[in-house]
Amino acid sequence: MINESVLSIILGGGQGSRLYPLTADRSKPAVPIAGKYRLVDIPISNCINSNIKRMYVLTQFNSASLNQHIKNTYHFSFFSSAFVDVLAAEQTMQSDKWFQGTADAVRQSMHHFLRNDFDYALILSGDQLYNMDLEDMIKKHKESDAEITIATYPVNAKDATGFGLLKTNSDNIITSFIEKPAAELLPDWTSEVGDEMKAEGRNYLASMGIYIFNRDLLIKLMDNPDTIDFGKEIIPQSIHKHKTLSYQYEGYWTDIGTIESFFEANLGLTDDIPKFNLYDDNRVYTRARILPTSKFAGTVVNRSVIADGCIIHADRIEKSVIGIRSRIGKDTTVENTYMMGNDYYESLEDIEHKNIENLLGIGDRCFINYCIVDKNCRIGDDVRIEGGKHLEDKETDSYFIKDGIVVLKKDATIPKGTIIK
Repeated sequence: MINESVLSIILGGGQGSRLYPLTADRSKPAVPIAGKYRLVDIPISNCINSNIKRMYVLTQFNSASLNQHIKNTYHFSFFSSAFVDVLAAEQTMQSDKWFQGTADAVRQSMHHFLRNDFDYALILSGDQLYNMDLEDMIKKHKESDAEITIATYPVNAKDATGFGLLKTNSDNIITSFIEKPAAELLPDWTSEVGDEMKAEGRNYLASMGIYIFNRDLLIKLMDNPDTIDFGKEIIPQSIHKHKTLSYQYEGYWTDIGTIESFFEANLGLTDDIPKFNLYDDNRVYTRARILPTSKFAGTVVNRSVIADGCIIHADRIEKSVIGIRSRIGKDTTVENTYMMGNDYYESLEDIEHKNIENLLGIGDRCFINYCIVDKNCRIGDDVRIEGGKHLEDKETDSYFIKDGIVVLKKDATIPKGTIIK
């Protein structure tokens, strides 16, 4: 079943500089997460699970790998109206500029959207980790006769200054909005939230950057070329002119905006009961790879997530996420690490004839801690990487240190015996 009244628009984000070097040659939505998925799989899966199966993904930076992933993943029936299409920024007779902001991206792509019949536009972010019943959000939007609905999330005072905050009346209609307020203004912006949220000190309602617009209103709002961003301009200017509903969400949600938040979100999957639960009926869809099961020899694995197709001889893996096709050598310890895995295997013949010194993956007798290993890295034998807050921010040709996290760049080679500590 497809909800034919809703068209989903997934915003791919800008350059993603805060996620560098993971975004050096891929867009934010294409960044691998959880060992086998891409970030864009999250909003797409939320849509599919909510019977919303007509989606556009808007992007403009490094979109080749994102295009490839979507092309290879989301195939619907020939007899269905379902689709997931990537729209990259393009020059037209109306505009020769890059997307200038979230609203400008939607404005420049409107001629594509309007080829479809729909009553409601659902606007999502491509770089958030959450599991939401979007069908219920749309239902509440219809029932309240709202023209705009904003998904909102209770946050604490520490985080509140980084979000757009809002206040509502007893009917959850938004009455005021402020973008990233100064700390001294926060006492005036507390809201009524659930008891569990109150107990955690999360008394401020933040915009999640997830919106529903009635079709006619969205067309009207896009007529003004001076408004280029939803959070900074469209929403503050609209709440007193158009009925705007708050849809309060109290499940797990995180904005994957920085290396630290990306790292914590991935390692959080190793918890006994992870806040972002992949182990229920709300499936996260991704490319169906035909990979063998992972195999281990002499390895102690504790509180870790291991994807398909891995060959592991490590001594110990602790609180780590190990991605597809990973190889880890003998007497190696991996702790607090996200290893994205590899895009291909090296055959025994290739290894023998090319005389490869550093194989794909992690070599023998290594110690890797507090690290992100991007795709297709080659870590030689006897390498020691000890990330942590004691390390200063730094960049070399093969790795990048941010907030104490050592990020090995995609396709990097770390020679045997290297020590980073």
